[in-house]
Amino acid sequence: MSIDNLRSGLPGYAKDLKLNLGSLTRSTELSEQQLWGTFLAAAAATRSDTVFSEISEEAKGHLSEEAVEAALGAASVMAMNNVAYRARAWLGEDYTQVKMGLRMNFIANPGVDKVDFELWSLAVSTINGCEHCTIAHEKVVREAGLTREQVFEAVKVAATVQGVAQAVEIESVR
Repeated sequence: MSIDNLRSGLPGYAKDLKLNLGSLTRSTELSEQQLWGTFLAAAAATRSDTVFSEISEEAKGHLSEEAVEAALGAASVMAMNNVAYRARAWLGEDYTQVKMGLRMNFIANPGVDKVDFELWSLAVSTINGCEHCTIAHEKVVREAGLTREQVFEAVKVAATVQGVAQAVEIESVR
C-alpha cells in the first residue's frame, strides 16, 4: 500500500503526521471519491515527487479515471488561480476590477460532481495559501450542502499531506 510506504518512511519527529495520515485514510466524513480526490489533489499540490507517486498509486484504486483527471485538474488550475488571485489581492483595490483574463474552462466541466471538484480546489488553495480562493470554494461547497466538518476534513487531509511532503523532502537531503 502506498500510504503505508509513506507512513513507514517517516522519521520519528513526524510521528504525528504518520498517525494523522493513517486515521485520515479511514475517514468517514467524506465520500470515498471526495476523500481520495482530496488526497490526490493535495499530493499534486505539494510538488513532492515521492508523495505524489505514493498517494497517486493508492488513490487510483479508489477513483475513476474521470475523478483522477479532475483531481489533477483541480491541482493544476488552482496552481494558476491561487497565484493570480493572491497577487490581485496584494496589489490592492486598483486591481479588484481588472479582468482576470485566464482560461479556466476546466472548472465549468471537470467531469465529476461539481461539489467534489470544488472541495479539491479548496484543499489545494489551502496548501497554496490563497485566502480568496479558499473562502470562495468553501462558500460553494457549503451552499451545495457539505458540513463544516466535511470541509475541515478536506483541510486536515491537505495539511497532513503537506506536512508529510515536508518531512519526506527534509529526509531526502538530510
